[in-house]
Amino acid sequence: MPDQENDGYKAVDLPFFAALDQNLAVAGQINPEDMAAIRAAGFVSVINNRPDGEGGPSQPSDTQMKSAAENAGLRYVYQPVVSSDMTMDDVICFHEHLKVLPKPVLAYCRTGARCTRLYQSQ
Repeated sequence: MPDQENDGYKAVDLPFFAALDQNLAVAGQINPEDMAAIRAAGFVSVINNRPDGEGGPSQPSDTQMKSAAENAGLRYVYQPVVSSDMTMDDVICFHEHLKVLPKPVLAYCRTGARCTRLYQSQ
């Protein structure tokens, strides 16, 4: 989808990148060094829905991701959600973040599917 473009952001070459609407896109696991490209594509905020350690020791930690996001000028929220234990409270919390965060927002998890379910479940 590299040619995909919305009013507020451009597609980014990230794993499983998908635009959900003009204010939200999702992606699979990103790395700290991706934050500058995410900002350059027009995103203003990032939501991390992947619990620390879920992907083993090679997965960047919340602390690393937050630091990289802030260094790139992005707002960052850590809302870890276990895919098999997703609750309506998780869905409500995700939508509350979407209400208050500056847009557009990129949400990520392992493949983007968890973020998509959080978005579509309300």
